[in-house]
Amino acid sequence: MTQPLARFDISADDIDRVVTHFYKRVRGHAMLGPIFAVHVTDWPAHEAKVAAFWKGAILREPGYDGSPMMAHRKASNVRPGMFSGWLALFDEVLREELDADQAARWSALAHKIGVSLRQGVVDRETLAGGVPKLR
Repeated sequence: MTQPLARFDISADDIDRVVTHFYKRVRGHAMLGPIFAVHVTDWPAHEAKVAAFWKGAILREPGYDGSPMMAHRKASNVRPGMFSGWLALFDEVLREELDADQAARWSALAHKIGVSLRQGVVDRETLAGGVPKLR
């Protein structure tokens, strides 16, 4: 059985480089840094896990074991409105690290996934019938 083709032309090393650069920027980001600091104690392990996710999503490589939806739903300090800033920073890094076509394709995929993750966080904060949970 052959492995499915990659979504677009990019190397595993490119993915590792983007993920490393992104999380370096996250750690210094006024909004995202404190959010991640609550959850991430081992940055190299976190970056490796996220890189494995992207290698699976883009290159269709096996190796990622996890559920991004559950991780974001369980992170009580992640709010729906944060995803736009998160994705904007990711897009900046993509444009800095990749050629225009690679950046555009990865960005489109990240935004599609971001919509789902954002909705998962919205659902976490909503009662049946769309009534917001008031804490």
